[in-house]
Amino acid sequence: MMNTPICDFVEHYASKNAVRAHMPGHKGNSFLGCEALDITEINGADSLFEAEGVIAESEKNASGIFGCNSFYSAEGASLCIRAMLYLAKLWGKNDLKIIAARNCHKSFISGIALLDIDIDWLTPAGSYLSNGIDLAELEAKLLENAGKKVAVYITSPDYLGGMADIRAISEICKKYNALLLVDNAHGAYLKFLENSLHPIDLGADMCCDSAHKTLPVVTGGAYLQVKDNLLAKKAKDALNLFASSSPSYLILQSLDKANPYLHNGFKSKLAKFTARLDKTKEKLCKLGFSVIGTDKLKIVIEAKKSGYFGYELAEILENSNIYCEFADKDYLVLMLTPENVERDLVALENAFGNIEIKPEICEHMPKVGICERAVSPRDAIFAESEIINAKESLGRIFAGANIACPPAVPIVVCGEVINENALNAFEYYGIEKVCVIKQ
Repeated sequence: MMNTPICDFVEHYASKNAVRAHMPGHKGNSFLGCEALDITEINGADSLFEAEGVIAESEKNASGIFGCNSFYSAEGASLCIRAMLYLAKLWGKNDLKIIAARNCHKSFISGIALLDIDIDWLTPAGSYLSNGIDLAELEAKLLENAGKKVAVYITSPDYLGGMADIRAISEICKKYNALLLVDNAHGAYLKFLENSLHPIDLGADMCCDSAHKTLPVVTGGAYLQVKDNLLAKKAKDALNLFASSSPSYLILQSLDKANPYLHNGFKSKLAKFTARLDKTKEKLCKLGFSVIGTDKLKIVIEAKKSGYFGYELAEILENSNIYCEFADKDYLVLMLTPENVERDLVALENAFGNIEIKPEICEHMPKVGICERAVSPRDAIFAESEIINAKESLGRIFAGANIACPPAVPIVVCGEVINENALNAFEYYGIEKVCVIKQ
């Protein structure tokens, strides 16, 4: 039976009713109900970024489960993304270029700006889904940079259920001695499918997993996964560079408690649930809804094909006490896990069954490409800036990290010149103000 060293230590400490002459300020008194288990790095509790005791033991358990070097984050996958970039830059001896898919999280943009990393974007696919990565274009870019230190960065699964062909991408990266970094924030569960689709198992060098998104872990719990043992030796330093010096022990306990749960029977539970969820997806399709994406734990619906905007469907579901993950004009995103019970899926099926299919709304999403770069992301982030009306921003240099619509798909990135396509997207998504470099 796999142990839970962090939880065991904290529970023992809480039972002692000790005088807490240390942080946090609640002193274990109950305000929310969890305070007795909320501690700091006291003697015996170990230290997350210099782990040698109970945290190191727990991370070793996680490493055995995932089959690589696993490191905890109490600040989500965003911390892990910045740590991956730092490790890649160390590997590249400060002379690194990153070739990246455009559908990236804002923490990636801020990371390359802070670390001053050269970025080369892959052409966005015809749709917003990440499974449209052009392998020929990727190989051509790697060939152009042959002999240089290059890393490839992709997001898979993406917010809308798209899955990239990581194995094929990995083979191309290995051919050109490039690192492969994967934002797997939405795919921690992929390790536990009958045939693992976890990025590390498919050939990635590093990835981030948001445990809290698809595993039974509280918000903020995540893993930095590193295949290479030499890079792993610097992983704690990389995390520590960007992290708070006060990581949440409640989150660490949640990650610790998840280990035996994942180790003992979760794979079987996941298989049963995904099979059941597939039936729900089939029912929705038979009802006339367009379900897209290959992410096993998401239901993503192209809303306008059923005669509604996504946010209208979300409102209808809320009237049935069902709350979605995301909705905009085009999409409705529902995220499920094996912790959802049968009645949840029945409620979903019944709610959709009561929605009348209408004629398709024939309003197309704006096409967003790559805007011309005027200055580096770092120079843009640190430049003097101002907020202006989006309608008046044509030709101005964007100074914020990014504007992402749909989630994690930048309309424009810091340092790029706002063009007509971007203006059209601003209007479509209701973006009224933008941050630009001051003239």
